[in-house]
Amino acid sequence: MPADQFSDRLLVWFNKHGRHDLPWQLAPTPYRVWVSEIMLQQTQVVTVIPYFNRFLQRFPDVVTLANATQDEVLHHWTGLGYYARGRNLYKAAVIIVEQYNGQLPATLDDLISLPGIGRSTAGAILALASEQRQPILDGNVKRVLSRYHGVEGWPGKKDVESVLWSFAEQHTPDNNVGNYTQAIMDLGATLCTRRKPDCLQCPLQDDCFARKSARQHEFPGKKPKSSLPHRETIFAIMENSRGEILLEQRPPSGIWGGLWCFPEFSSDQSIENSVKEQYGYIVRDKTEYKSVKHTFSHFQLLIKPIHIKVKGQTNRINDATLSTWLNLEVESKLGYPAPVVSMLEDLNKSKRAVLNES
Repeated sequence: MPADQFSDRLLVWFNKHGRHDLPWQLAPTPYRVWVSEIMLQQTQVVTVIPYFNRFLQRFPDVVTLANATQDEVLHHWTGLGYYARGRNLYKAAVIIVEQYNGQLPATLDDLISLPGIGRSTAGAILALASEQRQPILDGNVKRVLSRYHGVEGWPGKKDVESVLWSFAEQHTPDNNVGNYTQAIMDLGATLCTRRKPDCLQCPLQDDCFARKSARQHEFPGKKPKSSLPHRETIFAIMENSRGEILLEQRPPSGIWGGLWCFPEFSSDQSIENSVKEQYGYIVRDKTEYKSVKHTFSHFQLLIKPIHIKVKGQTNRINDATLSTWLNLEVESKLGYPAPVVSMLEDLNKSKRAVLNES
């Protein structure tokens, strides 16, 4: 099928069946599109919508975002996962205000130079918000093009990705680029899905290699399997005499970078000795809870929570930028990893239950 027929069929389908009322499609400014594209990386639309709405309510423009703190940005990102996205969004906002007068760059290279923005994200911002002719290649588009053209191999391989980029460039029309970009993303998200592609409703079915050869589930090629390594850690939920919980801010990079978490210990450490040596407290009571498994993209973490009530006075915890005692009765503006959110909620519920019984 010639390139123009590919885009023409897709646009006809999109006009009738595509999604036209997503929050970021309403008044699609570069800022709104940028925020949505970052949130949509490895996250489904239905999950993103409430986060996007809350985020835009608090940070309606790039200047407001840049003037906030990373803690507050990560607080509004809590539960969305892949927190490097939130950190990079904040870093990029500061750069945009300082170097681009508060306006997102209007060229592909300048956008790609910002933290967290790759070629596909930059292309989507320019196509959706400014009608620039820029191809994109997110996960949905990779799946559509892999099936349509019968591109063998895992798209994570450089040579396979290069082939897909050439097809993405070939099919991107000169006009109506914004609708085309949304159309091909919508096709992958709603019809050309990973598990149950609805080929009979697809506007490209007549010329799709995967459909004609009945090989839909072979494209795109699977990532070579490798077993995820396992790690273990102890979350020390330390509670002082006032009922406050100790939290520490993690380093700015790495797992859960910049988020607030419970102190961690290795499984072969003595909790009593470690708490005394590192924090200066005496453990007066401890309760072990059921272990929690948390899966990252490259390893699985087994978390063993231990609720520890401590006593004593110490001056060792005195850097407010690195640690804080959290009052569960006061609304927090900090950002937490998902397991910490769940554990704090469970702890708060148990405390309220005890108060109601007494």
